Amino acid sequence: MSTAGPNPSIGLTTISRTVASLAVGVVHTVERAVIGEGRMRTARGNAWEAVCADRARADRRAELDRLVAELAAARAAARRSREKQPVS
Repeated sequence: MSTAGPNPSIGLTTISRTVASLAVGVVHTVERAVIGEGRMRTARGNAWEAVCADRARADRRAELDRLVAELAAARAAARRSREKQPVS
């Protein structure tokens, strides 16, 4: 007869996961101690930075669109003025 229960032995993956989990905990604790609780990166802070970056990109894009429109208008005006001049 054989038992079909779970294998209680510790494998290489279990050890690796444990070590990785402990390392993350240590890094998190050290980061909190070094930079302080108020300066910790959070999901809310990351989201706000992303919103600010999106707004800045939109502002730059709007400025570029405005410049392109001005250049196109100036080019069209120059073309119209050339068409109105008599040919000698």
